[in-house]
Amino acid sequence: MSQASYERDLDRNPANHQPLTPLGFLERAAAVFPERMAVIHGPIRRSYAEFYERARRLASALAKLGVGRGDTVAVLMANTPGMLECHYGVPMTGAVLNTLNTRLDAGIIGFSLDHGEAKVLITDREFAKLAAPALTLARNRPIVIDYDDPVYDGPGDLIGEHDYETLLAAADPDFAWWPPQDEWDAISLNYTSGTTGDPKGVVYHHRGAHLLALGNIVTCAMAKHPVYLWTLPMFHCNGWCFPWSISAVAGTHVCLRQVRAKAMFDAIADHGVTHLCGAPIVMSTLLNAPPQERRPLPHVVQFYTAAAPPPEAILAAMAGAGFNVTHLYGLTETYGPSVINDWNEAWSELPPAEAAALKARQGVRYVPLEALDVLDPETLAPVPADGVTMGEVMFRGNVVMKGYLKNAPATRAAFAGGWFHSGDLGVKHRDGYIQLKDRSKDIIISGGENISSIEVEDALYRHPSVQAAAVVARPDERWGETPCAFVELKPGAAATAEEIIAWCRQHLAGFKCPRHVVFTELPKTSTGKIQKFRLRDMAKAV
Repeated sequence: MSQASYERDLDRNPANHQPLTPLGFLERAAAVFPERMAVIHGPIRRSYAEFYERARRLASALAKLGVGRGDTVAVLMANTPGMLECHYGVPMTGAVLNTLNTRLDAGIIGFSLDHGEAKVLITDREFAKLAAPALTLARNRPIVIDYDDPVYDGPGDLIGEHDYETLLAAADPDFAWWPPQDEWDAISLNYTSGTTGDPKGVVYHHRGAHLLALGNIVTCAMAKHPVYLWTLPMFHCNGWCFPWSISAVAGTHVCLRQVRAKAMFDAIADHGVTHLCGAPIVMSTLLNAPPQERRPLPHVVQFYTAAAPPPEAILAAMAGAGFNVTHLYGLTETYGPSVINDWNEAWSELPPAEAAALKARQGVRYVPLEALDVLDPETLAPVPADGVTMGEVMFRGNVVMKGYLKNAPATRAAFAGGWFHSGDLGVKHRDGYIQLKDRSKDIIISGGENISSIEVEDALYRHPSVQAAAVVARPDERWGETPCAFVELKPGAAATAEEIIAWCRQHLAGFKCPRHVVFTELPKTSTGKIQKFRLRDMAKAV
């Protein structure tokens, strides 16, 4: 029988083909588990029936304001119930959700409002001091809606023409929301940090958001009804798609405006939190909490971290505190994490140092990612799986962005040769697990030798007095570049530059050791990532 026989009279139709979208996850949860606790925020408790109704009311209210397919709705909000509602209510109108980083400056926020052509801006009262000057700088004039969170009791003005709760109260609770016409339709817009110029607008589609959300459930082994603590900002890659993941399994979203040790321990103990995500700074906050802020954990809590691989000492301390840490990896362009250090239980029997070395690897692809490899950036040939030969980490699949909004040259460069080029340099081990060695821009070339800043940082983290460390290149007339270490000491700890350099010489080849050590608080992004571009400027002045 020919292939044509399998195509004749077997066309797609509405009965057998519907666009993939994560929006149906909330509809299903409300239908199957209407009384299940969906959202906890301070004294606020909302069921899935209420969550779904409020999302539909938001969609109705936005539609009354003229929002429709292809429009952009920007939000400047904390991890609140309203932010969760925006992840459903905005795309229910066919519009695109643009979550803005609340810790950026007004100029970048204004640029984003203009570049994304925001038709509406929903802004939390706390961030009025950021939104107001951003709106002044922007040429675009969006409709402004105030979100006045009852849990927030700090300063802030109401600057909008509309009030969020008033709009919802007057909206239709039975609004017939609009699914995407095509799963390739845009669902969200996420701007990169813009550390080397204007930020790029990364566009997600409904299909990718649906698949990555389900990939999170598989990856994190989320049984029915997990309790998820919102320590990861929802403005960051749409909270790694967890606003959609948790609803798919009718879990409980525990909102958290600020990442503070006492608030985290209280939430875990009071609500039985099972999962949370965050950068290494969140782990440090938990581990450095004073005794009076700690609470016994009700069970082992699953902690998922991205960014730099956790040092051995941090992994051991987190395990001792009752957290099981799993290392993830991804980029804004891949909907957040799409690579996991998938743990082989046999590795748990290894000596701690060997196990930690394995746990520091970025790992293997998520189930919904079709391909992940380390390739020669010039030829696109795979590098040998020897754990030594470096290449560029590249992705291919349905959880890779549509592209960069209004930036065709950057999109073409990112997708050259049919792969997404991450800009991260790494190696591939014999078992197929990848391990990052550096960003291409962070490799230090000293006397013709390549030095991985991650390798030097790992040695620094092993020092008993070091809480955080980062290494960048410092210009050197003789060697071209030499490593310069920036070190943040643990509270109450002491160390000298000479001691730090001597420590590195015990653990690294001589040419890899930092020539200069600066003790300082490390500059970080809103998601806890160390801002190396600022450190590079500081290193030039050392």
